[in-house]
Amino acid sequence: MRKETTTPGEYYHIFNRGINKNDIFYNDLDRLRFLFLITHLQSAVSFKNISREIKLLVQSRALHSCVDKEIIAEICKERFIELVAFALMPNHFHLLIREVQENGIPQYMHKILTAYSKYINIKHEKDGHVLQGPYRIVHVDNNEQLTYLSAYIHRNPRDLTAWKNKEAMYPWSSYQDYVGANRWHELLSTTYIQEQFENISEYQQFVETSGAKERELLEDMLLD
Repeated sequence: MRKETTTPGEYYHIFNRGINKNDIFYNDLDRLRFLFLITHLQSAVSFKNISREIKLLVQSRALHSCVDKEIIAEICKERFIELVAFALMPNHFHLLIREVQENGIPQYMHKILTAYSKYINIKHEKDGHVLQGPYRIVHVDNNEQLTYLSAYIHRNPRDLTAWKNKEAMYPWSSYQDYVGANRWHELLSTTYIQEQFENISEYQQFVETSGAKERELLEDMLLD
């Protein structure tokens, strides 16, 4: 896929999978690590001990109780991007992102993928690449594509037998943050899509009946 030039104010679908189609998440701690990275590395704010932050998440029954409001304010003050939606699957991930600063997406993705690859190689005693080449990025051309893309991302977990027709309960996507309490507060920007629907139930019905999974060609691109 050609390299996409990103523009502040525009939305993008970003995705990648494990090298040789291998899993990129081996357990829930790995998923929590990735969740922390995509939510908390939206700016130049650094964390001296990410493992400690993850431990707090593990100890908490409600993820939002560990999200420090002062940290949120600091991140949002000079953020590179806004995270709009996400889904973590066993061997790939999907992100829907709005760029805020020029070159914000490259900075954000470099921070996330460098940190996560280093973590996986150390934690699981591996060596080499974790992901299959550079991440894929697709510009969202219009508002209709944006809403369908959010549905596509939120429907992804139905590919997993244990989660089919229970996507709204899947803990590793942002769907539950759209139809329930937003666990990440301002670190996950749900408003723009939510305000296009009269209520939460209408959005949930849209996700479940839109046929986004069948209409999107991006899965084929991911699996090439």
